[in-house]
Amino acid sequence: MRRHELTDAAWRRIEPLLPAQPPRGGRWADHRTVLNGILWKPATGAPWRDPPDRYGNWKTVYERYRRWAADGTFDRILTHVQVHDDSVGRIDWTVSVDSTTVRAHQHAAGARKKGDRRGRTGHPGQALGRSRGGLTTKIHLAVDGRGLPLSVVLTPGNVNDCTAFPKVLSQIAVPRSGPGRPRCRPDRVIADKAYSSAAIRRSLRRRGIAATIPERADQQAGRTRRGSRGGRPPAFDPVVHRRRNVVERCINRLKQWRGIATRFDKLARNFRAAIVLVTALFWINA
Repeated sequence: MRRHELTDAAWRRIEPLLPAQPPRGGRWADHRTVLNGILWKPATGAPWRDPPDRYGNWKTVYERYRRWAADGTFDRILTHVQVHDDSVGRIDWTVSVDSTTVRAHQHAAGARKKGDRRGRTGHPGQALGRSRGGLTTKIHLAVDGRGLPLSVVLTPGNVNDCTAFPKVLSQIAVPRSGPGRPRCRPDRVIADKAYSSAAIRRSLRRRGIAATIPERADQQAGRTRRGSRGGRPPAFDPVVHRRRNVVERCINRLKQWRGIATRFDKLARNFRAAIVLVTALFWINA
């Protein structure tokens, strides 16, 4: 078994969540073999056309990956393992938020960003933007207290972290194993100075979520300049803030996968699917 391939324990968790064989017609190639071939791609960053022969025809691997990315199979796998851990009380709801920028290879460019060939609009872009590093994508993560991702959001690389924060937080939704609504509210959010804004602090306070976010120097200077009208400084506990390193460690783990450290996929949906699948393995192997 290669390093990136599924262990027997991981396969037992994932197998029931994959689509069943079609009721009639030809049979699909073995799911485990194909899924190992799918994992080979982000592990190596190599082209889809070049997988080892042990994974079968490259078109079979790619088409299965594309289909499961589109129908939400990988998201269902991640949700399933999150529900399991929540049901046994393993999720630490002290959530850390951060982002990382990845360079997009020239093969990632060229996908249609607005509309289709008939001119219809409303289709989302492909999360590619021009920034100091060239053509880039930004991966936004919210992780629990153990450093396991609860939500994954992609934006162009030139998008500010504050702008993406509401979507990152809104995508935290862990269904209950029994009756009841999904849990969407962390106990606390820990972030760096990039997330220090009055709007973010107000939204967290309105939802009853504690915030540990350091204040930027320009905000401190502005509050001091206004004197008594500047209000009190936001509460900040530097000891609690040290726990934010879990999201940085998670980013480092993700970037050990070469196909995630550099984006080769044209479609944001496919690139995000690879990240979601890898993060699901983080949960399974935790």
